[in-house]
Amino acid sequence: MPEIKHFSADAPAESMLAAIREDGAMIIDELVDPAALAALRSETDPYMEATGNGPDEFAGLLTTRTGGLVMRSKGCRDLVQNPVVLGLCDDFLLPNCQRYQLHLTQIIRLRPGQGAQPSHRDRWAWGTHLAHVEPQLNTIWALTDFTLENGATRVVPGSTAWPDDRVASDEEITQASMTAGSVLVYTGSVFHGGGENRSGDDRIGLNITYSLGWLRQEENQYLSTPPELARSLPRELQELIGYSMGQYALGYFSPPGAPGEVPDIAPPQFALGHTDIVSSLGSMEDLTALAGETGSDVARPDTEMS
Repeated sequence: MPEIKHFSADAPAESMLAAIREDGAMIIDELVDPAALAALRSETDPYMEATGNGPDEFAGLLTTRTGGLVMRSKGCRDLVQNPVVLGLCDDFLLPNCQRYQLHLTQIIRLRPGQGAQPSHRDRWAWGTHLAHVEPQLNTIWALTDFTLENGATRVVPGSTAWPDDRVASDEEITQASMTAGSVLVYTGSVFHGGGENRSGDDRIGLNITYSLGWLRQEENQYLSTPPELARSLPRELQELIGYSMGQYALGYFSPPGAPGEVPDIAPPQFALGHTDIVSSLGSMEDLTALAGETGSDVARPDTEMS
């Protein structure tokens, strides 16, 4: 049986990234302390307890999935912005985008008796249209211990380049056993799935995932955290959940209002009261990056845009 590599929180990022690229997954042990976990659980457990079981075998008939956690939990917001994880996202995702974004937040609870989830790739959220690029980097934070008995996530290391229809043998599958406070970091292309919970207790994990900024998010952050709520968040988090341009000319809007009262075109930050962004289509940095990627002259001052 293959093994998932484990790292300490202060391990070199290069070593972690090498494991992610080679195996598609790795674990950082005890990245969050027990006090922070307890605070997060106190914020999110009431929502989890009010969540019903899944509607089908894939979602889990004895599994609950609770989302919308950016506004529901400060502890979740802290994990979304964990600097170790965001550093990995910088290195792994930014080669394929100008900025990445929060893709979803979801507490996944496997109740006793829940069977193993069918193996899948998270990138299938976009169908099979993105075979040429890795679209996301994902995490599952252990809010309880993850064990072989309680349904630790099943992972197929080294499966990122497999064809979509390949089925892993039992010998190719391992489980992400880890203590509470640890985090499984995995790509959108590695085959994985929830394990079977043969214990008498719930297995609880917090799924936080990140995707390329030019893709649609799995959890619609603009509805989960609309502008009137997002205004209270730190600006860095506002932009991470999607209140920013995906790249040049991607994501602007036309604010409602009478003629002349508001800009005709504005970046998403304008909806949160930020008026310090001069360009409505994106920054000169974004435009210059686009010119570099395409080899065009769109960033020249004398270039006309149609």
